[in-house]
Amino acid sequence: MKYIIKSILVICCLATVQSCFVAKDYERPEEEIDPIKYRTDQLESDTLSISKVSWKEMFTDTVLQNHIEEALENNQDIRIALQQINAANSYYKQGKAGYYPTVNINGSFTHQELSPNSQFGGFFSSLDQYELSSSLSWEADVWGKIRSNKRAAQASYMQSQAAHKVVKTDLIARIASGYYQILALDEQVKITEETVQSRQRSLETSIALKKAGNLTSVAVKQTEAQFYAAKALLLDLKNEIKLLENTLSILKGQSPQDFKRSEFSTQEIDQELTTGVASDLLENRPDVIAAEYQLINAFELTNVAKSKFYPSITISATGGFQSLDISDFISTNSLFLTLVGGLTQPIFNRRQIKTEYEVALSQKEQALLSFERTLLTASREVSDAMLNFENATERIEIKSKEYEAYQSALDDSKELLNSGLANYLEVLNAQENALNTQLEVVQIKFDKFSAVVELYRSLGGGLGIILTFHS
Repeated sequence: MKYIIKSILVICCLATVQSCFVAKDYERPEEEIDPIKYRTDQLESDTLSISKVSWKEMFTDTVLQNHIEEALENNQDIRIALQQINAANSYYKQGKAGYYPTVNINGSFTHQELSPNSQFGGFFSSLDQYELSSSLSWEADVWGKIRSNKRAAQASYMQSQAAHKVVKTDLIARIASGYYQILALDEQVKITEETVQSRQRSLETSIALKKAGNLTSVAVKQTEAQFYAAKALLLDLKNEIKLLENTLSILKGQSPQDFKRSEFSTQEIDQELTTGVASDLLENRPDVIAAEYQLINAFELTNVAKSKFYPSITISATGGFQSLDISDFISTNSLFLTLVGGLTQPIFNRRQIKTEYEVALSQKEQALLSFERTLLTASREVSDAMLNFENATERIEIKSKEYEAYQSALDDSKELLNSGLANYLEVLNAQENALNTQLEVVQIKFDKFSAVVELYRSLGGGLGIILTFHS
């Protein structure tokens, strides 16, 4: 017994010391992170980033906020991600339990009919044996295999949490973008309805002028064609609204229905649009966080695969009651105990361990490349969103001036037509250009809001989690 206790103490010491030498600790690949930059040279890097702002602070429209809250509660993708977190959490708990021994209880009754020619057949015709025992087995974590397994499970669990935030951020962005798009379509519908009414009046006027001999039938038909073109556009816009309402309803986990909303003209973004520094992506963007946890998981599994080259040391014990007679079963004379210390060194196993290690190295390299690609994609999306926002801001100003010019040309052409100094075709062209430009101004305003939503999503959506990892 003394020798066994000493052996256990020696193994425990080895487990503490050797695991530090074999299982390496994860270090963030700074060489992959340092080159990441935003293509937004004119921005100050020391201002508060959108990624630090919650979605309720970003999207202040209360109607939109209600839609987002309903979507976060009912969306099926969100609920699936939550179940994935639960599954990963179970594996994480299992990984933490790797240090504990396995304990089993066994009860058995054995009846044996002996052959007369057997070793004990001359003494017994049959034997009965009763046994109640408990077995314990424990593996010393000498090479850090159990610790690495636990860390890999922890990384997988944290990755599932980050993946849930990816779904959540994407859902908020899709709801917000769809909401602004519906508002923009509503505004275009209003413009088109006014245009339909205006062109109907123009058609009635042109018919009257033709009867008076002041217009040809060609001018009347062109006016009529413009009237029907506006009506067709109105149908398309209303149909697009219905389709978008159906899409947003599904995102909210509901059957297609009318979508409550406010006015496009009341929408505004109060937050200052700044991106912060590119390294913020590591703490705020959930897909980057998930990619790094995937890398950590692959790194730790490489440690596990490497540890299999080394011997495993186990201690097992079995003890309990064993008796040939049930009446003597609960007795000190029925007690038994077996202690076994074992060491297993793999020698030849059909290349299984080496293959597992090579595959683990390859998977770690894949995870590293995936992490790098995710970072590069994130930086591109931030740059694209900011450039789109700046472009939309400038285009709104230019297109507004273009619309004012077309509207002025339309007014002048009508006056010239009345004076006989212009033909009706010029009036029609001016009407068409004014309508198209007015609709385009609304579309560009939506593009600006869409760029804000995309910038918010690409910076992590205010849902980022700080990467922490403990042994």
